[in-house]
Amino acid sequence: MKLDPFYLIVDDVSWLRRLLPMGVRLVQLRIKDRSDPEIREQVVTARRLCARAGACLIVNDYWRIALDEGCDFVHLGQSDLDEADVPALRKAGVRIGISTHSPDELERALTFKPDYIALGPVYPTTLKVMPWAPQGLARVAEWKRLIAPIPLVAIGGLTVERLPGIFRAGADSAAVVSDVIRHATPETRAREWIEATRSMAAK
Repeated sequence: MKLDPFYLIVDDVSWLRRLLPMGVRLVQLRIKDRSDPEIREQVVTARRLCARAGACLIVNDYWRIALDEGCDFVHLGQSDLDEADVPALRKAGVRIGISTHSPDELERALTFKPDYIALGPVYPTTLKVMPWAPQGLARVAEWKRLIAPIPLVAIGGLTVERLPGIFRAGADSAAVVSDVIRHATPETRAREWIEATRSMAAK
């Protein structure tokens, strides 16, 4: 499969109303510390908004809700793999992306035949405390050699200015949170990301 080179991650469905019109085509809904009913409502709304905009929605963590609501893509962390019913997801035609941070995690992730592998944090990130050191561009290149032709998503500390190195190293898609949603003008920054990633991916 082929991923859009710009992979936006948001923590609330309200961002989709603002940023999908900018041309976002790949977005992950990553919600923390909400009740299941709230999360379900957000997923249902996000699914509707993304379908209307022609965008691909990826639901983070909440694979049961994604399965119940007919979503077609989930993202699973390593701890999620301990309990996720991957056969049920596959039977329903749900695609799966998996986070990795070490060779052992990559080896485990590949046993699930994922639709993409995410590697991070590539650079230092202030979004959350990470138990892993920044991976760097050499690790991006190594991961791509190991997983090709599976798409590789780079995440962690990415900015538009760092994109050339990310794509040269072999990433197929660049995931971003803070550089868009914490920007003074998120809509403008999203457009900059879209223009930059699609230009580089076309080369």
